[in-house]
Amino acid sequence: MTTTVAPTLSELTGQYSLDPAHSRIGFVARHAMVTKVRGAFNDFEGTAHLDGDDPSRSTVSVTIKATSIDTRNEQRDGHLRSNDFLAMEEFPEITFVSTAAKQLDDTTFQLTGDLTVRGVTQPITIDFAFEGAAVDPFGNQRVGFEGSVAISRKDYGITWNAALETGGVLVSDKIVLEFEISAIKQA
Repeated sequence: MTTTVAPTLSELTGQYSLDPAHSRIGFVARHAMVTKVRGAFNDFEGTAHLDGDDPSRSTVSVTIKATSIDTRNEQRDGHLRSNDFLAMEEFPEITFVSTAAKQLDDTTFQLTGDLTVRGVTQPITIDFAFEGAAVDPFGNQRVGFEGSVAISRKDYGITWNAALETGGVLVSDKIVLEFEISAIKQA
């Protein structure tokens, strides 16, 4: 019988690259006041430095290609890429650069940083749950984190909307960003 021992945080210290094939950067918005629309960005890259001895010294940087937005509806995706929303021709990338990190408990970490959308930068704070670490079949050390944060799209200059006959608006101001991250330790 083989026993596996989970690595300590200290053993996880190092440089990591996000694995886009096993990660998801998504979002949720309320639509027509009655349902939610979910989507994701399919083209992104990111790096992280994890410091298991002093998590406050950990850093993260992520770049998302705005054109990769995918809500499973081509017409809606085209509208989201337009000047009404992401203005991707002028602002082709969405970025996040961490400015602070803190460990809240054994499995919860808080990451604060600057999110830039449409050329507007705002600070956000995301709570992440550490989902674990493992060596994959190819010998790569992987770590997993999941987190989410609610933002106001108006804070980023995204104000387009349409009034509904029954009252309310077509698209909510509140957008929930969702992160399901698998990162691979670099040699």
